[in-house]
Amino acid sequence: MVSSTAAVSKRLKNYIDLTEQELDTLSGMIGPSRMISAGGEIVHEGQSGHRAFILQDGWVMSYKLLPEGARQIIDFQVPGDFLGLRSLLLRTSDHSFEAVTDVLVGEVKAQDMLSAFSSAPRLAMSILWSVSCDEAMVVEHLVNIGRRSAIERTAHFLLELGARLRSIGVGDAQGYPCPLSQYQLADTLGLSAIHINRVLRQLREQNLVTFQKGIVQFNDLKKLTELAEFEMGYLDQVGPVLVS
Repeated sequence: MVSSTAAVSKRLKNYIDLTEQELDTLSGMIGPSRMISAGGEIVHEGQSGHRAFILQDGWVMSYKLLPEGARQIIDFQVPGDFLGLRSLLLRTSDHSFEAVTDVLVGEVKAQDMLSAFSSAPRLAMSILWSVSCDEAMVVEHLVNIGRRSAIERTAHFLLELGARLRSIGVGDAQGYPCPLSQYQLADTLGLSAIHINRVLRQLREQNLVTFQKGIVQFNDLKKLTELAEFEMGYLDQVGPVLVS
């Protein structure tokens, strides 16, 4: 397991070069950590009075269930991501969070967060920056489902995951570990599992990317990026924008 603040510190330092004192404030903001097994519910839609969380290890999915039981996965959270931060401020969760793998999460109480923001405004700014990046990803996911073809949206999503993981030191330009099932990809991209299987086969046969046995391998990153028209601007910062 990673340390309680390793991943989130690395992510936030992409935006602002936080000082040791600010990182100590971040650490103090995080309450007790707890393990949740794969498939376990972290927050459910409509829940009120809950705490937010910082994902310290493992993968989580955020999703909504329709009345007839269909599921739309909104996004996947990786180490360093916040869970339920918006819902904490709005008091009621508008979607659910479930552990994809065994995960370690640290609780964040509203009062502890507000106290940390009061004493460390640059920390507050870095978290706002992080949340804004999350919002930008949701915009891209909307464009994915609404306007990109099945092969384009799949390629774009796999590239986005790779970029996110590299920002916290996981994987490289050749690929990354990925625990997601084809059913989960289908519910994310608005496709059927059969269609996803066909698209992944197309990408493999074109020697662009291979997703097998929990590993995404980029075979031709340049061509894959061109196919997806993937631009890093909404994800990538070339070093911290604000330094100590």
